[in-house]
Amino acid sequence: MPELIFVPFAGMMLLTLVVWVVMFARRIPAIQASGIRPQTRADLDRLPAPAVNASNNLQNLFELPVLFYACVLALYQLRQVDHVHVACTFGFLAFRIAHSTIHCTYNHIMQRFAVYAVASVFLWVMVVRLAAAALKVGFVAGASG
Repeated sequence: MPELIFVPFAGMMLLTLVVWVVMFARRIPAIQASGIRPQTRADLDRLPAPAVNASNNLQNLFELPVLFYACVLALYQLRQVDHVHVACTFGFLAFRIAHSTIHCTYNHIMQRFAVYAVASVFLWVMVVRLAAAALKVGFVAGASG
């Protein structure tokens, strides 16, 4: 059962790969069509919205998801994986997929924010429960040492 937590972990990595591919599939033709010779990030931000949005979403996948990866690894290492954590990881993945889909397609800001907020709640539940478990494990280890 604890290994099940790595399914959403791998899913997040695959989502990052998909968004990376989408970014390049949009950015390269957009650069060629625009005639822009990008020298700075500001030059790339002048590309059409689909290319910029995919790039921005890829950046987003290196923000809160980094905490997700660390949290999953710590939970597994501390042997704290339970049904709640597994449910949270699947919830986080599902809502991050929804977030990326919205961001890379029609990009409705309020819808994107709503799914971002729900994904974040799943993550913060994991982080708070991990912190509590780490304190407990540390306290027990300190008391027995």
